[in-house]
Amino acid sequence: MDFRGRITIEPGKRSGQPCIRGLRITVADVLDYLAGGMSEDDILTDFPDLERADIRAALAFAADRERRLRGDTAA
Repeated sequence: MDFRGRITIEPGKRSGQPCIRGLRITVADVLDYLAGGMSEDDILTDFPDLERADIRAALAFAADRERRLRGDTAA
């Protein structure tokens, strides 16, 4: 998934953390909710501004960052 259209980084918002579509919901927030056991449906119910594609973009962003940390640019 190409997350670049959904993940934004703005220096003045949430201390420059990667956010979902300019909202104040960070990629880390979404990942924490998933890691804590929330389903995609739970997250979408609690955060109606989010879309299912936003959750997938957060996962894709995290996977891309992990690949970059490992130095694996072929993905």
